[in-house]
Amino acid sequence: MPGVYFTEEHQLFRESLKEFLKKEVSPHIEQWEETGTIDRFIWEKFGEMGYFGLATPEADGGLELDLFYTVILLEELQKINSGGFAAAIWAHAYLAMTHLNKNANEKIRKEYLEPSVVGEKIGCLGVSEPFGGSDVAGMRTTAEKNGDSYILNGSKTFITNGVYCDYIVVAAKTDPSAGNKGITMLVVDRNSKGVSANKLNKLGWRASDTAELAFDNVEVPASNVLGTAGKGFAYIMEAFALERLVMGINAHARADYALEYALQYMSERETFGKTINQYQALRHRIADLYADMEMCREYNYSVAFKMECGEYVVKEATISKLRSTKMADEVAYECLQFLGGYGYIEDYPMARLLRDSRLGPIGGGTSEILREIIAKIVIDKKEYKAPKG
Repeated sequence: MPGVYFTEEHQLFRESLKEFLKKEVSPHIEQWEETGTIDRFIWEKFGEMGYFGLATPEADGGLELDLFYTVILLEELQKINSGGFAAAIWAHAYLAMTHLNKNANEKIRKEYLEPSVVGEKIGCLGVSEPFGGSDVAGMRTTAEKNGDSYILNGSKTFITNGVYCDYIVVAAKTDPSAGNKGITMLVVDRNSKGVSANKLNKLGWRASDTAELAFDNVEVPASNVLGTAGKGFAYIMEAFALERLVMGINAHARADYALEYALQYMSERETFGKTINQYQALRHRIADLYADMEMCREYNYSVAFKMECGEYVVKEATISKLRSTKMADEVAYECLQFLGGYGYIEDYPMARLLRDSRLGPIGGGTSEILREIIAKIVIDKKEYKAPKG
């Protein structure tokens, strides 16, 4: 798709990535979906190719490329039909590593960021809690200062990579009396004494590990604070824009893959002497679905462009996730229907794709929360501003 957003270099990157995924990832997907465990070797292969360092500064071993390289990575990951594998990769690179890229001190960069770029260490982000969900300010996890350390207590849930990761970027209240101004981000070693994980059994995203994490008097060095203590809420809100755009891009790419597969199937499946792509009812339904997908894709590209230009795209990224994930669910549902009985068979891709797609309107802020954010912006005239510095 050369044009406004993609250069010839972008296209060469896409072709190289496709070949890499076909050779190194696709042969293992069925095993990882079955076991719920992604072999460690693939992380280092991604690191060798530079895929984890697309957004990381060159000084930290990254490539520091524009955001449309990330768009390509996200799109192609959706086309191997494992939402779980894709989630494990982007949760590391664009949830955990985003906070390291922006706010890590020199110690954290050497100890965690540089190994993350080359795939030697896997990260996850711990924000959501069993009793909090999208209510970040209402979190109960605490980190009490004790000399040169913080003592961390509490729990997190729905944490992608939480079982098999090497470190956790944790949000905790260091000053519970200060509300959202008392939240701090800390990097916690997964192997620290007092950290435990319970692996959750999910409807979809089967290849990825999703955990409920518990912290029982975990000692965290004060040098593992990201940015400034007490500024965690602002850091989280800023990162949410990227996370929601990521999920919007995932959704339009997932829908594009579903339509492509359905069209191929319909061009080969015959009933009553003609292929089913010749029936007007199905043709027109495809036209509607494709139009919706294309509208979301173009919108998401425009939001990515604004973000690349430095705009604080809270509203736009929220709209991206809300509308794109709703569209992708509808496309997956309808494309499964186009396959008839075969759509319900696990040997065909639509059953898994439908399950994986259903997480879209839930993770990273439910659609109900996103509508309230948009309502506050449009009706209450609330302004969301980037954190200073």
